[in-house]
Amino acid sequence: MGQVTLTIAGRAHSIACRDGEELHLERLAALINRHADTAQRAAGGGAERTLVFLALILADAVDESERNPSSGVSPVLLENLADRLEAVAATLEDRGTNA
Repeated sequence: MGQVTLTIAGRAHSIACRDGEELHLERLAALINRHADTAQRAAGGGAERTLVFLALILADAVDESERNPSSGVSPVLLENLADRLEAVAATLEDRGTNA
């Protein structure tokens, strides 16, 4: 089992991981740290509140990427379209069996 120490928002955290995942976790920590100063300012300095603000900042980024993917087609839009097509298909099937 691997182990890595990540410094996030100025605090060291020892994390156990599968062997070989250390570099990936370090990249994730670097991503988080890009937003650490903003989160610390918003939180007013408390460690727990800083982590909450970091989580909110990253969740917002994930939400934005899901709503506006680089492919230009939103998964939410695709899901709504699929639901609508299923409803149309069900209506057509009902008409076919009632004719």
